[in-house]
Amino acid sequence: QVSLVESGGGLVQAGDSLRLSCAASGRTFSNYAMAWFRQAPGKEREFVAAISWTGRGTDYADSVKGRFTISRDNAKNTVYLQMNRLKPEDTAVYYCAQRGTAYTDRHPDKYDSWGRGTQVTVSS
Repeated sequence: QVSLVESGGGLVQAGDSLRLSCAASGRTFSNYAMAWFRQAPGKEREFVAAISWTGRGTDYADSVKGRFTISRDNAKNTVYLQMNRLKPEDTAVYYCAQRGTAYTDRHPDKYDSWGRGTQVTVSS
């Protein structure tokens, strides 16, 4: 059984940075693509960033491109999301997800394992 545990969320001001982490267990981490999604109150869950099994392939939503960086450390079974120049519209619960294949996708229904989320709040 896969377990994904997010950490690193918090309350910050606009322009600040945060780094989210997601620790995975339960199956061979290095075999699978990972992604971050987010969900703001009253909105649907949306794609943020994804990374392929090797880390060489990445994909970003237009809204975060140039500000956020996804990375992974397969030796530590952990995926990260470095978030810079945060904006109030980045406020959401951020979820880590693992796909059952090596390659990324933007659709949440393509991911079969999910963490419980970590809250990120950006004040103006």
